[in-house]
Amino acid sequence: MADFFDNWTIQLRKGLVEFCILRSLSQSERYGYELVKSLVNLPGLNTTEGTVYPLLSRLRSAGLIEARLVESTEGPVRKYYSLTSQGQRQIKQMNRYFETLSQTLSEIGENGA
Repeated sequence: MADFFDNWTIQLRKGLVEFCILRSLSQSERYGYELVKSLVNLPGLNTTEGTVYPLLSRLRSAGLIEARLVESTEGPVRKYYSLTSQGQRQIKQMNRYFETLSQTLSEIGENGA
């Protein structure tokens, strides 16, 4: 039974990590490491740096986010990520879907189906 639960949580987290990245970037532009640190600390998400950077690359290839390099006085050049206009439309759609899904799950919990 643990194998089923483990597989289920892995599948659920895959979509949620992308959702969390886009949602975070909808609030403000973030540099990569700052974004990674904030996601790694979210309880239940169980994400790592090795998960986030490939997703950033994929979201960028999909045209949902863009990146720019900025010189830093505190170390190496920082890559800042932000939503594109397509990304802004996509996160609005994802937020609406997530709200509907959350409400449905609440109703099932209250009514049993």
